[in-house]
Amino acid sequence: MADTSETDYLVIGSGLAGLYFALHAAEHGSVTIITKKAPRDANTNYAQGGIAAVLGGDDSFAAHVEDTLRVGEGLCKREVVELCVREAPGHIRRLAELGAEFGRTADGQFELGREGGHSARRIVHAKDLTGAEVERALLAAVMAKGDRIRLLPNHMAVDLLSTAKYGGPSACFGAFVLDRDTNQVETITARATVLASGGSGKVYLYTTNPDVATGDGLAMAYRAGATLANLEFVQFHPTCLYHPRAKSFLLSEALRGEGAVLRTMDGTRFMPRVHRLAELAPRDVVARAIDREMKRRGEPHVLLDIRHVRAARVRKRFPNLVEVLRSFGFDLTREPIPVVPAAHYMCGGVEADLAGRTRVEGLLAIGEVACTGLHGANRLASNSLLEAMVAADHTAREVTQRVREVARVPRAQPWSVRGTRPPLETVLFDHYWDAIRRVMWDLVGIVRTDQRLALAERHLRMLNQEVDQAFNTLRLSPDLIELRNIALVGGLIVRCARERRESRGLHFNLDHPRPVARLARRPTRVRLRVLARRRST
Repeated sequence: MADTSETDYLVIGSGLAGLYFALHAAEHGSVTIITKKAPRDANTNYAQGGIAAVLGGDDSFAAHVEDTLRVGEGLCKREVVELCVREAPGHIRRLAELGAEFGRTADGQFELGREGGHSARRIVHAKDLTGAEVERALLAAVMAKGDRIRLLPNHMAVDLLSTAKYGGPSACFGAFVLDRDTNQVETITARATVLASGGSGKVYLYTTNPDVATGDGLAMAYRAGATLANLEFVQFHPTCLYHPRAKSFLLSEALRGEGAVLRTMDGTRFMPRVHRLAELAPRDVVARAIDREMKRRGEPHVLLDIRHVRAARVRKRFPNLVEVLRSFGFDLTREPIPVVPAAHYMCGGVEADLAGRTRVEGLLAIGEVACTGLHGANRLASNSLLEAMVAADHTAREVTQRVREVARVPRAQPWSVRGTRPPLETVLFDHYWDAIRRVMWDLVGIVRTDQRLALAERHLRMLNQEVDQAFNTLRLSPDLIELRNIALVGGLIVRCARERRESRGLHFNLDHPRPVARLARRPTRVRLRVLARRRST
């Protein structure tokens, strides 16, 4: 029989949101963090740009709020935006106290960068490896907690434990978890389960996300009865390195903040005629402009050019980018770099407030997996790590009371392998994986149409049926778990996109090219009415 364990707080994910929550929650109870691979294999670790916070004398909370609302195009919740902006400086200082070494000026103040959509310099950074530095500091702080926090690498959640399965009201009390080393399913029960599982970029063929970003949290929350909102708003980062050996290497937006410009392959600069902010326009504008130029000219990429900025400054500000590009044969200081857009960030997610609360009792969602109302129809650059910190802090305070109130959790029935068999071959897994991601890239990408979305829905419905059949009849494996999740999340993105019959923010439909006033502040929502069957006895 598989192992069963109990904890006060089960955290699914080891990025900034999960680790920051764990540090706060460990003061009030036992914490178990599960992470699919190594703890550093999280989107946080790949964040180059930084964290947005008002720390400069020429900036203001009001300006940061208005920038966020403008970019979010009517779907942000003002009260959420104002709270995040107001609390940002305190959390930056807290990270510094925990050991994160951010860039400083000669007088010891935080060095601030600027990115697209921002009206002032307010991006706190650690050169071009901000996420990696934050992850390093938080992991060190977590390890210093000793037995208060149990960190389980190479463990991936399969499904959430729900009381609805036993005939009660919908509540979550832990998760079934696959130990990748033993391939055994463990049962971890918890008084509070916190989804901090990150995004879903691997649903698309081309993405800046690491391999772990397969939308697991979105899929599990949906199957447990949570409401998901605004999944049509997938942010495509404008500048991903175009090179056959580069696996989705991101070229930070901070490059454009320091003066880099975009050119077509013949050297023509095109952004000034697209938007008054040119290369510093919001990401949706820049990504669509690049996509349009590539399609209009029949060219495979555009060029990012920072040659006009002093080489010494570029090397000092972006040492990692310079080094990585050199390994691919490019000199950032002397030649333009080929770039293309790629799927980057999910602005929708599990509908939750800033205290992580979802419609499922005991299930909380923070970070990229959540939809709190901060990002709206388009995320302002570097607001993601900000939201993760604020939500993690508020959620830790929220669940402290729950741990006191929940005297015991239900006893879960074990995971069952009865009626399943090992796969005879894995070629079908590879086929389904490639087919789903190709459908999403070709038909549900930067620019959409009603015909493409309808075709995508038909393809994904069939693929989901095939994948569900495999899940219910074959022995569990990491690949099968992830395949099941990307198939479901892809279909949910299409459902939301078909429902929004307008163009707003990151959702651009050629058949409905303008925003519709009555749809402002109206989220799209999807929820499973009848809970899916679980493979347990």
